[in-house]
Amino acid sequence: MKYIIIGLGNYGHVLAEELTALGHEVIGADVSATRVESLKDTVATAFVLDATDEQALSVLPLNTVDVVIVAIGENFGASIRVVALLKQRKVKHIYARAIDSVHRSVLDAFGLDRILTPEEDAARGVVRLFEFGADMETFQIDQEYYVVKFTVPAKLVGYYVSELKLDEEFGLQLLALKREEKLCNCLGISYVDHNVVNTLPADTQIKEGDQLACYGRYKDFQKFWKAL
Repeated sequence: MKYIIIGLGNYGHVLAEELTALGHEVIGADVSATRVESLKDTVATAFVLDATDEQALSVLPLNTVDVVIVAIGENFGASIRVVALLKQRKVKHIYARAIDSVHRSVLDAFGLDRILTPEEDAARGVVRLFEFGADMETFQIDQEYYVVKFTVPAKLVGYYVSELKLDEEFGLQLLALKREEKLCNCLGISYVDHNVVNTLPADTQIKEGDQLACYGRYKDFQKFWKAL
């Protein structure tokens, strides 16, 4: 896929590097020559330009890429103006970064494909680490709903699936269970991997090291974590 990333600060820089590493074509743009210089050998093309200037923005191939990402965060005015100009030019797929709830509320009005909230997500991740104390991965479906995969805490080890009552008590749907399995590689060195348990009868017992994947609202996950 082809992406344009407008704003190559810390967040935009990492996005550009990661997307390029995955084989995508990335075009970067930033008002800072230093930031562009630091990425010019990584991405396909990088432009020094002020994206808030309508003339300057026209340099970018906005309508020939799959997604345009506005990664500008701190400059609230610049972020909103760039998004407005992109909508004016009828760019089909726009993602934009929001740094707080006010920023997000304004971006919501544009009807964007996705609003990115890295600071909020990172803060929530730290809180989950502190409060839940477990290895955890999250995938946000929308503003309310998430899929969360986590290593079961010690308190749940020994319970049967039927005893968890995730749906009845917390409104969470159990999607899958991954179980630790000790394997050996071709050199005879042992290692631990996780395999999906394809069937989950009610009498499946939770074991140490198991991982659960659940779906539900973020506030319901919070209620679940507090109950532990």
